[in-house]
Amino acid sequence: MIEKKRSYENGPYDKFLSDGPASLSKAELLAIILRTGTKEYSTVELGEQILNLAGDKSSGLNGLHHITLDELMGIKGIGRIKAIKILCLTEFAMRMAKECAAKRLSFDSPETVADYYKESLRHSERETVLLLLLDNRLHLLEEYTLSVGTINASLLSPREVFVKAVKEKAVYVMLLHNHPSGEARPSGNDMKITGQIKAAGELLDIPLIDHIIIGDNNFYSFKENGLL
Repeated sequence: MIEKKRSYENGPYDKFLSDGPASLSKAELLAIILRTGTKEYSTVELGEQILNLAGDKSSGLNGLHHITLDELMGIKGIGRIKAIKILCLTEFAMRMAKECAAKRLSFDSPETVADYYKESLRHSERETVLLLLLDNRLHLLEEYTLSVGTINASLLSPREVFVKAVKEKAVYVMLLHNHPSGEARPSGNDMKITGQIKAAGELLDIPLIDHIIIGDNNFYSFKENGLL
């Protein structure tokens, strides 16, 4: 005789069918992804443990982006397959957000540039500096990762910026980087390197049109703040 599944395992599915996905809690949504629980924990309880782990990393669901495979597998009842599913879910969500932002991306609008790149930068625990090379119509020619630094600082060479710009026949350059602290305001080092690249760009007639710093749900544009 086949043992009937415990009611709390079917609960999220039944709730979805009767009231739709918006009716589900965050833990219930994760429960449907997980599919099965353990003798000790239902799928919803496992979902709650994942959310608690995410809460230790950040605020709300964004903490899921910072959970590692090993940390997920440290939860009793979460094996490699379940852990991979959760991490793929967070990657899928990030790509969906980026696709939505791409529809309104315009390189002469700092807000749209920040919206497009924030999903790939705001969750990084190390400073990452991107160089965007643009043509005379502000279309993207190439994108480079110039530096991946520590949580405190990144090293950036003005020479490297313009070697790449000349190679790709860029007309304009733009810089982006994230602040893992979540606060987007520029540091003294940010101000210094921006000034150096601005000066070099003026000499080479390849202007730096903006330097955008991505924080957690905030950004800072040197252009918007009258510094370029």
